[in-house]
Amino acid sequence: MKRLFSVIVLSLLIPAVAFAACPYDYNCLDNKYGAGSPYKSDGLMNPYSQYGSPYSNKSWTNPYATEAPKIYDSQGNYKGKLSTNPYDSDSISNPYGRHGNPYSSDSIRNPYTNQNKEFYVFPQK
Repeated sequence: MKRLFSVIVLSLLIPAVAFAACPYDYNCLDNKYGAGSPYKSDGLMNPYSQYGSPYSNKSWTNPYATEAPKIYDSQGNYKGKLSTNPYDSDSISNPYGRHGNPYSSDSIRNPYTNQNKEFYVFPQK
């Protein structure tokens, strides 16, 4: 089974929705002492880890990454890749793609279909 990396909350992806939705949950990126720590060795917020480095092929911050972490909702539905790549069809940063378009029902950027949902990020193997 894939290892749970962290909970992605809408406050990270849609800043206008909420702030610090889960600051005490260890698996939440809003917790700067848990999953959101810039010092966590395999953390998404650590610029030196393989999942946070702007040079790693597995990083969400590398706009050319092809193995960015995948996002799932609490029901296990695939919601795209946590990626800054605007050309990847599965990236949440592609405004024309299914997972980045704010009007798509499969997009985490759609404020009408994703209210009060938790999202989970898993690294690709």
